Amino acid sequence: MIHTWLQPTWQRLIELGERLPHALLFVGPAGLGKRELAEALAARLLCDAPRPDGHACDHCEPCQWRLTGNHPDLIRVVPAADAAAAATEAESEAPARETTAKAASAQIVIEQIRDLQASLNITGHHGSRRVVVLDPAEAMNMFTANALLKLLEEPPTGCVFLLVSSAPRRLLPTIRSRCQQWHFARPSEAELAHWKAHADRDTQALLALGGGMPLAAERLAQAGGGALLARFVRDIGGLQAAEVLRLAGQWEAWLKSKEATASGFGLPELSDWMQRWVSDLAAVRLGGRVRFFPAQESVLSALASRMSVAAASGCYNELAQIHKVSRHPLSLRLVLEDMLMRYARAIAGARG
Repeated sequence: MIHTWLQPTWQRLIELGERLPHALLFVGPAGLGKRELAEALAARLLCDAPRPDGHACDHCEPCQWRLTGNHPDLIRVVPAADAAAAATEAESEAPARETTAKAASAQIVIEQIRDLQASLNITGHHGSRRVVVLDPAEAMNMFTANALLKLLEEPPTGCVFLLVSSAPRRLLPTIRSRCQQWHFARPSEAELAHWKAHADRDTQALLALGGGMPLAAERLAQAGGGALLARFVRDIGGLQAAEVLRLAGQWEAWLKSKEATASGFGLPELSDWMQRWVSDLAAVRLGGRVRFFPAQESVLSALASRMSVAAASGCYNELAQIHKVSRHPLSLRLVLEDMLMRYARAIAGARG
């Protein structure tokens, strides 16, 4: 499915036809559908008889291979953790199995690129076209990126590389220079009209928190984001300095609960919400508009009136530092206490 806001880009890709370069880099914020577009393009490139709208027919033999997950000329390179998560979701109805395997890597490792190179050295199974989808490209470390670079510099005949990235600055400049970059921007209100007409109330309410990225809002809503947001706003909106330690304890239990774990809501997500909340406070204090929590504008306005610009700016920068270590905290409870104390001091108008 190509979303409304991606249709112009899709049409430009289709019009390129055989002039399509051997490597494309789709760049833009998460939650816009870059991966879906890459998959649709891969399907078209491998299809024997694409439809007039450019999409794969879904009926020919290559399409049937792809739909069953068995197309030998479509190679997806993703972090092991992402592949494991997809497999878990697909097998959610299966009986639980005990495992002692170590946690899957969140990186694209060099062994995957070596396997890719070996696969590309073998003649294609159907025609001369092969497609590699690599997402997210920023998950490569320097050694992995250098290994991929060799493939991009001397690409196998008929192979198209589709790289997807939400953080292109983390890619080697040489990787970026070997790809034709396609930039994706946040959809306009007009482009979102169709999406909003079909999205439920909770999903629409989460659109602003997701930075205006519709697919990010959908994923958040499916993970129970509406209830998570309601609790966050209730707790943080009325926080008093004397309640910091109590709330830190409650939040520790919250983040360790089955509900939070199942929805993928942890300290990284919570600290990100704290940053966005303080960002809105700073914006209001400076006479700007509320961006992430528009439904709480009155609460934010009341809180902003109690804080100085310096306190708001300082708190935001402090939260940014906390967010950087949020995936590997030494102590969850201590990080929560630190985060909430800094916020409480900012609300009081002082920096510490």
